[in-house]
Amino acid sequence: MSGRWDELLRQDHEITERVFAAMESRFASAAGPSPAQVMRLVRYLNDYVDRCHNQKEEQHLFPRLERGGMPRHAGPLAVMLHEHEQAQQILASLVPLGRAFAAGDKAVLPDLRAAFGAYAALCKDHFWKESDILYPAAQRMLSAADAAEIVQGIEALEASIGEGTRERYYRMAQEIIDEGELTDLASGLDRDVLAAMLNTLPVELSFIDHEDRVRYFSHEHGEKIFPRSRGQSAWKCRTATRRRACTWSTASWRLQGRHARRRGVLDRHGERKVHIRYWPVRAPDGRYLGTLETVQDVTGIRSLTGERRLSMRRRSWQAPP
Repeated sequence: MSGRWDELLRQDHEITERVFAAMESRFASAAGPSPAQVMRLVRYLNDYVDRCHNQKEEQHLFPRLERGGMPRHAGPLAVMLHEHEQAQQILASLVPLGRAFAAGDKAVLPDLRAAFGAYAALCKDHFWKESDILYPAAQRMLSAADAAEIVQGIEALEASIGEGTRERYYRMAQEIIDEGELTDLASGLDRDVLAAMLNTLPVELSFIDHEDRVRYFSHEHGEKIFPRSRGQSAWKCRTATRRRACTWSTASWRLQGRHARRRGVLDRHGERKVHIRYWPVRAPDGRYLGTLETVQDVTGIRSLTGERRLSMRRRSWQAPP
């Protein structure tokens, strides 16, 4: 196992949230999910999320935070432990309902649907609090030795459950996700919304396909650092530097493997500093789809000095009653 303790725990969050999304789509149908999918869900939530993931925190992260001065009976730790207990209470009804449904009792579907909805809502909010608030606070508190010991504790806990615990349950989660036909997040966005998002970025995007044709560029109707027009050849770049980088990117990324390096260029454009980068775009199976060019005016960024913290209003921690 490799990675920091917070990366390992966040990976658990991410795949579990995908499981929730896949099951939500299935529970939304009149017939509900298949019995086999429900049985996998029960095993994954009960055996991995509750008995493995939560115990990684309770046995190895939380005690070190308590020793570092974070109280157990008030503030973040109290909230996290209380929500773990709430999740167990919901599972106490969800698990037998899931087993009954998997055994053929369709009458329990409404109760199972409600229990799953309550569990998913609780966990998603809980994961947000941990990933965005608790873990960053813990990173500031814990020493390098503490961090290494947490990783060792996570490894030991998983080993005590069985060989390849993480891989085995991640495969189970992926089976749930695949059966739920979970689509990419972008597929649910309206095209106008997606275009507006890309045009809002302070970065100009251009996509050159695998046949070296310019297929897309952002900010079409707005001011651009390098003006473009529809149907423009990929090779009609505005500077010699961009021509060389563009040629290098599209030609070599077709020939090189999946992990070919991206190339960055810092270019002068009048009085401005412009950062130009090229990224290979590949399908999940490794096929070369094209090259993405990003162009950003970094004049203001390069002139920044000192430190200015971003202030965001966050939810207040409330200890359980």
